[in-house]
Amino acid sequence: MHLLVTGGAGYIGSHAVQQLIEAGHTVVALDNLCTGHRAAVHPAASFVALDLRQTDAVTQVLRDHHVEAVLHFAAISVVGDSVQQPLRYWDNNIGGAISLLQAMATADVTRLVFSSTCSTYGEPTVMPIREDTPQRPMNPYGQTKLAIERLIADHAAATPAFGYLSLRYFNVAGCDESGRLGEDHRPETHLVPILMQAALGQRDHVAVYGTDYATADGTCVRDYLHVDDLVRAHTLALRHLAPGVGEALNLGLGRGFSVRALIEATQAVTGVRFEVRDAPRRAGDVPVLYADASRAREVLGWEPKLTAVPEILATAWRWFRANPAGYRGRG
Repeated sequence: MHLLVTGGAGYIGSHAVQQLIEAGHTVVALDNLCTGHRAAVHPAASFVALDLRQTDAVTQVLRDHHVEAVLHFAAISVVGDSVQQPLRYWDNNIGGAISLLQAMATADVTRLVFSSTCSTYGEPTVMPIREDTPQRPMNPYGQTKLAIERLIADHAAATPAFGYLSLRYFNVAGCDESGRLGEDHRPETHLVPILMQAALGQRDHVAVYGTDYATADGTCVRDYLHVDDLVRAHTLALRHLAPGVGEALNLGLGRGFSVRALIEATQAVTGVRFEVRDAPRRAGDVPVLYADASRAREVLGWEPKLTAVPEILATAWRWFRANPAGYRGRG
């Protein structure tokens, strides 16, 4: 297929581009490079540096590359930052999604896989989280993703030929097993890269934000899924798309892992002890989130391959040791 990957230079998007290329698809990666890295884009992919809100230009990309389906990853996605800068998140995430759907409608592209999030659920009272769990996001980031889910559903209802899947991610971690791609955000806010940087001696400590949650050790609990397994669900989703298809699916391992447990596992995998400091809670954080992903298994025939957190962490450690300066360190 001829595919457009928005956010194709980002962490998850670049992994998606690589897998899709390896699967034989023709891929164009679109990214404005505000957080992505040009070096992360597979050399066999076409690359377009473009802001998704430039609707006419996006329409032209779809037409020029004969795009048949879109995988939409592009977004800004830091929970705490969204609390501080809600207008930026609504402008970028919602504006980008509206522009993309307008461009797809004009270019007659009718298949979409959307990168959504477990943040749309807010703070559920029952675990694991099913797709029919009420969606009550607690931060602007989650609110924008829920709004986009509803926007896509409304567009599909008005467009009989349209088919989509919204994939609600739980925490994504690790680096591709081949070692080519990694996780590199500036500034870094994701826990696993922060732990890797601490193990490399690039940070003097790791902060644990909140130690008084109602969990076994007082720290937040999350469901960690390897990035390659996440992306593989997208390739399976492409096969499932057809006119009239429209559904949201959870993607996760189905069990939780606390911040303290993740720190201990990182120290065991890397063989490095680093300082850990307790810190106040962050605005917008939810105590416990883990998935019931049985629907994705049923619909897509998807099964994660890396199911142990130490295995996931080991793939990250391999990339960070080889690329201590991230993509900037590549000649």
